[in-house]
Amino acid sequence: MHKKPLELYFHIPFCVKKCDYCDFLSAPAGEQDREAYMSALIQETIQRAPEYQAYKVVSVFIGGGTPSVVEKEQIAGLLDQVHRLYDVSPDAEVTIEVNPGTVDLEKLTVYRQAGINRLSIGLQTANDAELQAIGRIHTWQQFLDTYRAAAAAGFTNINVDLMSALPGQTLESYRSSVQKVLALRPAPTHISAYSLILEEGTRLYEAVEKGSVVLPGEETDRLMYEETDRLLSEAGFVRYEISNYAKAGYECRHNCGYWTRTEYAGFGIGAASLISNVRFSNAADIREYIAHPLRVRGEEERLSREEQMEEFMFLGLRLTKGIEVRTFEELFGVALPEVYGEVIAKNLADGLLCYTNDGKSLALTKKGLDLSNYVYAQFLIS
Repeated sequence: MHKKPLELYFHIPFCVKKCDYCDFLSAPAGEQDREAYMSALIQETIQRAPEYQAYKVVSVFIGGGTPSVVEKEQIAGLLDQVHRLYDVSPDAEVTIEVNPGTVDLEKLTVYRQAGINRLSIGLQTANDAELQAIGRIHTWQQFLDTYRAAAAAGFTNINVDLMSALPGQTLESYRSSVQKVLALRPAPTHISAYSLILEEGTRLYEAVEKGSVVLPGEETDRLMYEETDRLLSEAGFVRYEISNYAKAGYECRHNCGYWTRTEYAGFGIGAASLISNVRFSNAADIREYIAHPLRVRGEEERLSREEQMEEFMFLGLRLTKGIEVRTFEELFGVALPEVYGEVIAKNLADGLLCYTNDGKSLALTKKGLDLSNYVYAQFLIS
């Protein structure tokens, strides 16, 4: 029987200290709470397995929070159940997010033995003053120690997260951070580069509102954005998504699955799922989850045909290769121009979209990438 591809996401909401810019579902917690949560997460994983027997797991992503703050045996135990109860592809991409200072060679070696083959390390900046300004718990040296330990443990697929437009950051200091990451040996295979987004309710948002923290201006932010593309392109990285760059063959398969609407199942508090065009999420209350990990699923939302079309377009256009015209027609039984002809014609004329691959694909231009949110909004039907 041919099985449909499925991605698994596991949310571990713990961190050593919440960063000043972070609005994710995460918080520090004691060892007892972490242990209780991981037991509940493993229980949900076991009990939900029968729902996914018709699927082949093509990727696993353990995110947070900072998943690496929990005990290495708990991560290994979780993955043991995944491999035991789910049909995991032999070449599945298995990622865990880690922060510098929360892993060592021993922990990373256990990760490798448990089947993890990709690390995502949250650096953000190589400048210690900038790290302090956003409430990170680590230094550049601690990142280096973590990176070297990852290489020593045998990891050959490593992503590094970078952020721009941080408090006190200049174009020169940002350029230095990118250059330091590019000088790492072995070289990273993937770099995620994001501009800081101020989220209401975070400590950094409140500090900026009060005027006690000043962020770089729009012009500096734009120059950092352009410098990212220039430096990474010159170093052999390909921009395959708006904020993500990879060496050939090292694109994050899990995230590409999100952008191409591969079905995914989320485990843990707040984790979202998309199965058979139905969206649902687990509740965010950790006490409720620990007590009843199987009773926290929220209301299901069945996506209409129009909503599926919208998602196909604005998620697929995040990828620089764009969307395939034929795939749209196969999925929805209607030609792309019949639904979006006017929108496409307008954005072609404005130089924001272009046909590529001999007209088989529709993608954002370089100008379109810069104005992506403006383009995406036009593909909303409802």
